[in-house]
Amino acid sequence: MLTELEYAVEYEVIETDELSRIDKFVSLLFPQYSRTLVQKLITQESLIVNGKPTKSNYVVKVNDLIQVTEIPFFEMDLLPEPLDLNIVYEDDDVLVVDKPSGMVVHPAPGNYEHTLVNGLLYHINALSSGSHPLRPGIVHRIDKDTSGLLMVAKNDEAHRILADELKAKVTKREYIALVAGRINNTTGKIDAPIGRDFKDRKKMKVSDSGRLAVTHFTVLERFEDATLVKCVLETGRTHQIRVHMAFIGHPVIGDPVYSKKGSDSDFGQYLHAAVLGFTHPRTKEYLEFSSPLPPDFETKLQKYRK
Repeated sequence: MLTELEYAVEYEVIETDELSRIDKFVSLLFPQYSRTLVQKLITQESLIVNGKPTKSNYVVKVNDLIQVTEIPFFEMDLLPEPLDLNIVYEDDDVLVVDKPSGMVVHPAPGNYEHTLVNGLLYHINALSSGSHPLRPGIVHRIDKDTSGLLMVAKNDEAHRILADELKAKVTKREYIALVAGRINNTTGKIDAPIGRDFKDRKKMKVSDSGRLAVTHFTVLERFEDATLVKCVLETGRTHQIRVHMAFIGHPVIGDPVYSKKGSDSDFGQYLHAAVLGFTHPRTKEYLEFSSPLPPDFETKLQKYRK
């Protein structure tokens, strides 16, 4: 069982895990936590095994229950940066921004600067406290190499309402993806649970023990060896579209993780959050926004069309 919360981690060691020292094991299990940070957690007894404090040299065993009772947030200031953001809508409660491919949404180990959050802090006087001290205003996320629309909450009440709408599967999210291979079906539904890939902690995969994940797709255009599709999310799992399309044999072109060919340009993966619709948290008016494909995405399509 694997559960990763904003303030706690819980993991039960299984037979296929590579057993090692607890500090090494946890840092590999969750790459965002360095080995130094894990050792610090152990020292302050924030990381426990089978309900008891442990030591860094403890070697994990099958069925061990590893729990992090509290993750100390990185001692760093969230610095505003004058980044060039494409803000498509803004009022007193909410903001919609069109994120470029290559921009990380919020600070994390290895990405402390030049994130969307750094830019938002420069542009906006107040953001919601969010679900994590390093994610003010961020209601939902898209991958670094995915471009497109994100909604941002400017106060806690707006954040709560928007997050509840996401959980209720009411928020409209449509993505455009260029995938490898020719899809003959006009439409399709991928209903396959997604969980962490235990062979590679940075990846997700379709797994019977994973969480419910449903993606609907519609073919927009076919090429000789690629297909342009619209994907509609029914759920919002990590890397959902990328994992699901790879699962049916049509990985997103340029995906550095789930495509065997990897990225073929500086643009990244050809996946774009094109439509975002939600109910305004204060006025209760339905708002919907659309974003055109980035120029590099369009250029790629033109090459396939020729």
